[in-house]
Amino acid sequence: MALISSARTLVLATIGICALSAQTVKVSWDKVDRVSNTTPTLQVVVNPPLRPGSAIHDRVYADLHNFGFDYVRYVPWLPYPKLAVAELEPPTNGKTSWDFSLIDPMTLDFLNAQKGHSLMLNFSTIPAWMWKTPKPVAYPQDPDEVSWDYTQGSELRDPSCKEVADYYARLVSWYVNGGFTDEYGKRYESGHHFKIDYWEVLNEIDFEHKMSPRLYASIYDAVVAAIHKVSPETKFVALALADPSGDPAMFEYFLNPRNHKRGTPLDMISYHFYAVPSSDETPEIQQHTFFDQADRFFVTVRYVEQIRKRLSPSTKTDTNELGVISADDLAQGTPGHVVQPIPDSYWHLAASLYAYLFGQLTELGIDVAGESQLVGYPTQFPSVSMVDWNTGAPNARYRVLGLLRNNFGPGDKVVTADSGSPYVYALGFIGRDGTRKLLLVNKRERTFDLTLPQSAKQVEAVNHITRGDPPARSFPNSNKLQLQAQEVAVVTF
Repeated sequence: MALISSARTLVLATIGICALSAQTVKVSWDKVDRVSNTTPTLQVVVNPPLRPGSAIHDRVYADLHNFGFDYVRYVPWLPYPKLAVAELEPPTNGKTSWDFSLIDPMTLDFLNAQKGHSLMLNFSTIPAWMWKTPKPVAYPQDPDEVSWDYTQGSELRDPSCKEVADYYARLVSWYVNGGFTDEYGKRYESGHHFKIDYWEVLNEIDFEHKMSPRLYASIYDAVVAAIHKVSPETKFVALALADPSGDPAMFEYFLNPRNHKRGTPLDMISYHFYAVPSSDETPEIQQHTFFDQADRFFVTVRYVEQIRKRLSPSTKTDTNELGVISADDLAQGTPGHVVQPIPDSYWHLAASLYAYLFGQLTELGIDVAGESQLVGYPTQFPSVSMVDWNTGAPNARYRVLGLLRNNFGPGDKVVTADSGSPYVYALGFIGRDGTRKLLLVNKRERTFDLTLPQSAKQVEAVNHITRGDPPARSFPNSNKLQLQAQEVAVVTF
């Protein structure tokens, strides 16, 4: 009897799965849930492939300019101290080590590529000599060599935070005001006069130096005050937490204005999410893991939003690192590690995950949804890349971001939609011009047949056929749509 019962359960389950493959999509165009304030964008992390002369340099920056994203985050980061830190040695005997010769070329390329669009700078790495450490922190002389242990120490040598604040004020002045005066009164001229829309104060403070809420708030207040003196129009982003669910006290402390100096702006907070599979998971399993982890992240988002609304409701939110990190990437620092090939299916799964994140964050009212990251490559998280690190050609992740950017944005009305399947995410939008559009995201590696609420005028899609090419465009004039495996589609009615 038990065997018969199990067989019957299996048959019913199979019938249920088959039934889910043909569903009717419902959209309540007359039920507006909110007006969107969510901007899809990306982050650019500094690494050697972005340096002038690399095989992909020209194409990558040209594409970044042509896509035209706002709120793009630029991060010279800790693995490459010579590409990220402008003063690697402490001032001594009337001399300083200020040097922008390696930093400027990439930063200027980025600033020029973003002309006409808002940007966010985050020189996230404080010079190591500003921290108390048992011995001076060494760094590679080769600027392209990865070093993962530069951010040492948990206590600043100047507890007033003035030393750190002055460093960042000079760095900002280099790009905004044409130069700065160093610690000994010597003037350095850059000739740069850019506008910095947003400055993010440090990165993943819960991992890098493992800062307490009090220490970070002190650094933030000092840095903001110093930068405001040289760039009054700049706004600020705070926290950039790697694990937002792991330390709610950081949000409670930082978002409370009482814990800051009077007049300190709390313009925006940021935090991150990466889906990370176990090392023994096959691609077939990962399609379940990634979306399950995303759903847990949304619980965190709702929790943080309640804290923000209670303590500092005018503060905006930027989820500026969203993506996937493969289990293989977590072993990249192991001696002799060889990067495993990344199948095309991975890029499409990661692309559909980002589209799902964007949709859900739009429903939750988050201001910025930033995909991570423009270029990754072997030794520096290849699984997060949005381009082929050998050619610079966009992959499916980049194409999905562009698809979302071209169809949705702040000011759109968000309406309730239901695909009829738990494996197909649907969200309706009424554009500022009145155009009705539907975002569809296939979470699974299989096809679904959908009946739309009305005939589609146009369908744009990124799928296994388009791969890294621009989205396919069709004009079906039909209410029937076959959603391909892990496809992201925008239907215009």
